[in-house]
Amino acid sequence: VQLLECGGGLVQLGGSLRISCGDYGIIFGSYVVGWYRQAPGKERELVATITSVGTTNYADSVKGRFTFSRDNTKNAMYLQMSSLKPEDTAVYYCNAQRWPMSYWGQGTQVTVSS
Repeated sequence: VQLLECGGGLVQLGGSLRISCGDYGIIFGSYVVGWYRQAPGKERELVATITSVGTTNYADSVKGRFTFSRDNTKNAMYLQMSSLKPEDTAVYYCNAQRWPMSYWGQGTQVTVSS
């Protein structure tokens, strides 16, 4: 099983960016999928999750600015980020889990410049 992220990069304060994640080898629709991020010197934190029935949960810090979606037919998930702030700078990781399995991508860097 391999999760692959893409779409990270450098964006200016207030800008937008979309990152994507695809997976191979699992029945994507039966998993809880999520995005996490880790800034330098900080612990990895939850950004957003979507359950297998489509319930979405966001961290307070990104509510109203980020939109998380999944396309089970393409085995893909997307994180649309808007109104980006310097504190959003981090390595973003996608995750798919269904107890007891949990799979991670390799991470994609998002840098917001002020």
